[in-house]
Amino acid sequence: MRAATLVFAAIAPLLLGGCLASAAVDLATAPVRVAGKAVDLATTSQSEADEARGREIRRREERLGRLQRQYQDLAEDCSDGEDNACREALAVRREMDALMPGIPVEQAE
Repeated sequence: MRAATLVFAAIAPLLLGGCLASAAVDLATAPVRVAGKAVDLATTSQSEADEARGREIRRREERLGRLQRQYQDLAEDCSDGEDNACREALAVRREMDALMPGIPVEQAE
């Protein structure tokens, strides 16, 4: 029994040395990995920025389409003599004008 304990005591530092060295390396590199992950999460890649811009443009185009339909209906009512519709059509037109600069113009081929 005593011989097995002596053999284990002699071999243990050799076996555990790798574990301790590995743990020390992991501990030393952990802040670098955490910082790298934080930077990656905090920054936006170009493809993510492009996707977000595309979503925003589509949202504006959809809003503009709804406003154009609403404006046409109100313009018809205004031409029929409804003063309230004329005021609403003007407000809708102003919102459309505010949205226009944010929507890119497609180039003719």
